[in-house]
Parts: sequence; structure tokens; C-alpha cells
Amino acid sequence: MYSEPARHGADERAVEVHRPTPITPAATAPAPLVPVQPGTVPAVSSVVLPDGRIVTGYAIEPAQPEPVAAKPVVSRAAVNVALGGVGFLAVCGGLLLLTSFIAALTALVAKLIILAAVIFGGWIAAQVFRTSGHSGGTTVNIRKAVIKRNHFHA
Repeated sequence: MYSEPARHGADERAVEVHRPTPITPAATAPAPLVPVQPGTVPAVSSVVLPDGRIVTGYAIEPAQPEPVAAKPVVSRAAVNVALGGVGFLAVCGGLLLLTSFIAALTALVAKLIILAAVIFGGWIAAQVFRTSGHSGGTTVNIRKAVIKRNHFHA
């Protein structure tokens, strides 16, 4: 606590060291038993300081960290199998997404073909059933025709 005093003749001082003396606990009547949590309870100790004060407290031991359990060594084969499994699942998921995409694309193409057929068929129907005054064919009145030898004559 103090450094060595300098040896310069008159400056020499004696250093007095005070050591605290522990107080022994007084004998008392036994206390009733109280349930205590598992583990040991440290003993209470009192110390008398040089100036006459008394300090009472527990002596605490520094907490020791629990030893770290050694990690088991993982073999390369186990790592390869695990990585292979992850890769296999990734490929399966990708194939599932690919087949879903192909099925959706096929359905879209089918719908577009049907839509084109409906539009084109409607255009053709509009051409056939157009109600304009001009017709480009020959009109035959069947009621006036005479049937002779399986031929129609007008």
C-alpha cells in the first residue's frame, strides 16, 4: 500500500500497518429452521477497521465460469450428406416451380387460342350474316322449280 520510504536521514518515517481483527459471533439461541434454497449460504463475517468501525458482510468467492463443453467433431461425410440434402430440396423446389410455370403458360396459350377463335369466328359470322342490300350469289326459288329426272329446272 505504501512505497518504501526514502532514506534521506531525517525524512525516514515508520509506516504502521493495521490489520483488521475479525469479530467472533456471539452465541445465540438456535434459530428455527427455515427452508433455504439449494446451495450453500456463505457465513457472515465482521471486521473491525482501524478507526473502530465494524463492517459486516459475506465473503464472496469470484464466480467461476462453467467449462465450455467441447464441440463434437463433425465428419466430412455428414456435412456432405447434409449439403447434398439441401441441394436436392432446392432442385426439387425449382422443378416444382418450373412445372407450375409451364402449366400456367400452357393454360394461358390455350386461353389465347380460344379467344382468337371466338374473335375470328365472330368476324366470319358477321361477314355471313351481314344485312347489306348487295348479295353476290344466285337466288333459286324452289317452289317454282320442276323436278324432272333428278334435275331441277326452272
